[in-house]
Amino acid sequence: MGYPMAGHLSKRNDLDLFVYNRTKKVTDSWLNQYKGSIFDLNNFPNFKFDGLIMCLKDDNSIFDVLIRKKLFQCLKKNSFIVDHSTTSLELVNLIISNKEIVNQKIAFFDSPVSGGEAGAVNGSLSIMIGGPTKKYSLIRKLMKSYSSTIVKIGPNGHGQLTKMINQLCIAGLIQGLSEAIALGKKSNLDMNQVFTAISNGAAQSWQMDNRFHTMIDNKFDFGFAVDLMIKDLNIALEHAKLNKLNLSISKNVLKNYKTLSKNNLGNLDTSSLVKLFNV
Repeated sequence: MGYPMAGHLSKRNDLDLFVYNRTKKVTDSWLNQYKGSIFDLNNFPNFKFDGLIMCLKDDNSIFDVLIRKKLFQCLKKNSFIVDHSTTSLELVNLIISNKEIVNQKIAFFDSPVSGGEAGAVNGSLSIMIGGPTKKYSLIRKLMKSYSSTIVKIGPNGHGQLTKMINQLCIAGLIQGLSEAIALGKKSNLDMNQVFTAISNGAAQSWQMDNRFHTMIDNKFDFGFAVDLMIKDLNIALEHAKLNKLNLSISKNVLKNYKTLSKNNLGNLDTSSLVKLFNV
């Protein structure tokens, strides 16, 4: 996700862009494709940056890079951090309560994204933001480089809470879509005709428009992976538990995704849920 997002930023003429990936060959590949400079996490430059934008796998990777290795020390006072990763609220609270970050008056924005790899490549991501008013107009201008929808939900944490809702919605939709496709195939229907008949009615959704045909064709290489959805659903269900909510559908979908992962299919995209029906 971060690779094409940074690519869009590199096309701006008003930025000096420095990039870092924990896998050096990814950084090298990006620098061969886009305009920017390499950032060395082990050797900070003798100047400081106006802002930092992150897009990493999980809480542990963000904590390691930002806090343990003190990446925030490369930032100016009154700068900003934008985190496009999907994380727990605990991590958000840990970052915004970090004494050094607070003392430097660094504005933090939890800003998870939706739209998948295609959205990142096309610059059409949806971004849900939690954070202060300070610096918001600036980061919004930057985000317009790779997004079509930017909504500030509320204070810190509200971006991640909104992403939890987003993932719960997606999980339920894919489960329903998988069950529908399984029934259609078992009934020997012409599924292309089925799509034509129902895709402009009440059943229409982004998942149907973009995944119905690929699910029928057993193609599951479209970005957001099963193992990442397991991580996201665990975060959402833990928060639901704190709020005494029993989200039975989402629990069942999580169980199904874990079955796929145990069968070494965790690298497939989330629409691979249909594979459990063996159709």
